Amino acid sequence: MTISTRIKRVQRGVSLMELMIVVAIVGIIASFAYPSYTRYIVNTKRTAATSTLLQIADRQQQFFMDNKRYANDLTDLGFSANPLFVSGDGAPAAVGDTDTVYVFGLANVAATTYTAVAAPLAGQLKRDTDCGTLTLNQAGARAATGAADDCWR
Repeated sequence: MTISTRIKRVQRGVSLMELMIVVAIVGIIASFAYPSYTRYIVNTKRTAATSTLLQIADRQQQFFMDNKRYANDLTDLGFSANPLFVSGDGAPAAVGDTDTVYVFGLANVAATTYTAVAAPLAGQLKRDTDCGTLTLNQAGARAATGAADDCWR
């Protein structure tokens, strides 16, 4: 048996130390990636909410031009329900659906004023404490109940 044959026989697997180093490196990378990923998911769902609020405002303006007053109910604007529940991708969802992340409604409605409201639900409510409930009124004023100032990106 030659020396090269003995060396090949000895080096057959991965040592426990090498495996532990790889696990540690993967753990460190994951500890940075996971918070970034969850922040991305929260922002994506918030963007779907702001898009729906802008759609409500657009429909309210059209309703005002046709009727000389703002609508009291989202169904008057062509939405499927009042209040309107939406999933993370902005599609209408059923009440109690596990994918529901925001509920939309109208507040402070008068002939010449309204406020469209998007309130986060379930997991979105827990994760998006920086922005909280989003609002948009007839004058285009955008607001959020949280302390962050970049909720309407």
